[in-house]
Amino acid sequence: MSDKDVEETTDLRAAGWKAMRSLMPDLFPETEVDLRDGRLGEELVDLGLTSVFGALWAREGLAPRDRSLVTLGILIALGAETELKTHVRIAVTNGLTHDEIAEVIYHSSGYTGFPRAVAARTAAREALEN
Repeated sequence: MSDKDVEETTDLRAAGWKAMRSLMPDLFPETEVDLRDGRLGEELVDLGLTSVFGALWAREGLAPRDRSLVTLGILIALGAETELKTHVRIAVTNGLTHDEIAEVIYHSSGYTGFPRAVAARTAAREALEN
């Protein structure tokens, strides 16, 4: 890895931590923590830190609220209920109301199908009850 690659990874990592802390303020301490757990695929969360949160959520092109709307729609379409639960909570942090989250689910039913919308509603209910 070149010095430039190391510097870019360090910058994305810092941007990723900043984004994750702003999106999930009660989940991560201000100090950097090791996201690895010593188990299979332990680097996956760290990859998400740099590639998703550092490279995407930290961009200035969309407001966090708008990114949440897009992300909810994509996760519903993918049927990714585990990630959807996390992003429903992030959406609330980013200013979406429960009614707006419900509207995203309703709207998605016309494009992703009723079963995906029902699964998304179940995941959102679970996320908002905690």
